[in-house]
Amino acid sequence: MPTYKLIYFNVTGLGEPIRLLLHQSGIKFEDKRMAFEEWPDVKPKMPMGQVPVLEIDGKPHHQSKAICRLIARKNNLYGANEEESYQIDATIETIDDLRQAISQYYWEEDPAFKARLKETALKKLPVYVDKFEEQVKKNGGFFVGGKLTWADLMYTGYTETLSAMTESELNKDHPELQKLVAKVRALPNIKAYLDKRPKTLF
Repeated sequence: MPTYKLIYFNVTGLGEPIRLLLHQSGIKFEDKRMAFEEWPDVKPKMPMGQVPVLEIDGKPHHQSKAICRLIARKNNLYGANEEESYQIDATIETIDDLRQAISQYYWEEDPAFKARLKETALKKLPVYVDKFEEQVKKNGGFFVGGKLTWADLMYTGYTETLSAMTESELNKDHPELQKLVAKVRALPNIKAYLDKRPKTLF
């Protein structure tokens, strides 16, 4: 039986969708949560000097979305056919477009540039979330195909991070998205993880 080890920081961020996928798939794994002080020593050992990295039998796998796709394909969370897989991919990329816009301004250090990036990102935010709300409503409470896919797990995994970064509730006034996130968090394997999850920065 393969051994799994996820290497990331003690935050939700890019690692949380992977954690949710692993738990929902019933895959036991070592959840290595680094302190930020450890990163300078760990970084040179990572394939591209980045995390998250998922080691499977000691072999490192990098790029968070590629890791998610690998797990999703193995565990029936990537659609029933090519068209569903495409719809899931398109949804994932759109969710990630929003995440990147928000992350870019959040981590920017130059105050003037940060303000411009933030203004642009916060204009995008309601447009994206409105579209997500409409998509979930049309698809029976999920993003694609009326059933659980890794798009639902990714969105749920990002909800806390993006809410913290924007200092707002991401799904406020969007009942379908609120129900989706609640539904995912109530899945037995996910709930068991969240009940014992270490306290994170965000």
